[in-house]
Amino acid sequence: MAWSTTEYRSIPQSPSLGVQSALQATGGMLVPGSLAPIFTLPDADMCMFDLADAISRHNVVLYFYPRNGMPSCTRQAIQYSDNESAFADCDAVMVGVSLDSCQRHAAYRDAHGLAMQLLSDEEAEVCRLYGVFEQLDVGGVPRASVQRASFIIGRDGVIHDVFHDAGAQDHLAAVLQSLKELTRSKHGDRQKYRRHAGLQSP
Repeated sequence: MAWSTTEYRSIPQSPSLGVQSALQATGGMLVPGSLAPIFTLPDADMCMFDLADAISRHNVVLYFYPRNGMPSCTRQAIQYSDNESAFADCDAVMVGVSLDSCQRHAAYRDAHGLAMQLLSDEEAEVCRLYGVFEQLDVGGVPRASVQRASFIIGRDGVIHDVFHDAGAQDHLAAVLQSLKELTRSKHGDRQKYRRHAGLQSP
């Protein structure tokens, strides 16, 4: 079932321009200053998360991780969850994305008491869009995986910061520091983003 809806609004495109073409046009990398690709995905409760709606109300920390159950992934998720109030102080919400199903996310969230939304990208559409999807060779057998990375997206829809190898011990402190800089600098320009993305003001 195709749950996700993805768009790439940071570059002009014809209706036939797909995800791969969009990534080629940007060199396959999303860097600070890029407009964040807009998408919708189902969460652990099978409710649709809409990035465009989220950034109209908050800064967003979008973090990608390989899969539920990995010790490093679990440590990161718990660390994020335990610091929910610190993210709230920066007007930010945390959202995790992996290839796991909604049902697996629900069990994982409940088992560890996680506070953030976990999104299911089983078809890897959003992971490809953000350039974090990879194929690993495990004993000669290809296996889909996701690179660990966090994207800080302001309320103007612009990627403020990108952190790769997000399992580093000082990762949380770096993310929070970046969010503090973002909230001090501008709080996001929603009208600018709406004009660039072709959205209508309410």
